[in-house]
Amino acid sequence: MKHLNHILILFITIVLGLGRGTSAMAQAQAQVEEYKFDIGVGLGMSGYLGDANESNLFKHPGFTANGSFRYLFNTRFALRGMLGMSTLSGSTADWDNYLPGGAVYDFKSTVCDLSCRFEFNFFNYGIGEGYKQLRRLSPYIAVGVGGTLSSTGGDTFAAFNIPMAFGLKFKLKPRLNLGLEFSMTKVFGDKVDSRELTDLYLIKSSFLKNTDWYSAITLSISYEFGRRCVTCHRID
Repeated sequence: MKHLNHILILFITIVLGLGRGTSAMAQAQAQVEEYKFDIGVGLGMSGYLGDANESNLFKHPGFTANGSFRYLFNTRFALRGMLGMSTLSGSTADWDNYLPGGAVYDFKSTVCDLSCRFEFNFFNYGIGEGYKQLRRLSPYIAVGVGGTLSSTGGDTFAAFNIPMAFGLKFKLKPRLNLGLEFSMTKVFGDKVDSRELTDLYLIKSSFLKNTDWYSAITLSISYEFGRRCVTCHRID
């Protein structure tokens, strides 16, 4: 999981670099989004990477669902709040590695998270006249901050997290959007998969080392509302 920490650092660096490098260009070129807000729901498959699964994210797939609310700055940038729920599971029974004492562990947990993410569209996303250079299909990346609450057999655990995502948006109609997204969430803690599965190799975890991750592949639909007045004239 050390390599995933490197990926996390690289991903955040890329997002911040894109934000700085394109903010001026976006202000000059990107058209103002006609609507200010976007609300949606998503469903999909969840996965887990931690002490009971060290390689295949979706070896024990679960279910995930979320609701989201976006503020649309323009056709390139958005701020998205998300509330999600996922089921996670894993087992050490099919491992090749030998745990101390020959122990075998498995778990099932329910994870809820709340996060705020910054999203960047690679193209000016929207439907409109050709001169606006809007595209109905656009890839995007996102990174943010949030919190995770995990429940396993009546035992609960809360921790800070950093979600990262890559996806595609497709505009079905001027106010209706489809999305396909792959996300990874790093939890700054080692108890998402229960306290029993902490430090199986007797290597102590820390804020960054030997912590849990969970992932999701989701299909979403969203609706835009709150028309932005771009030609309003105030009369006193």
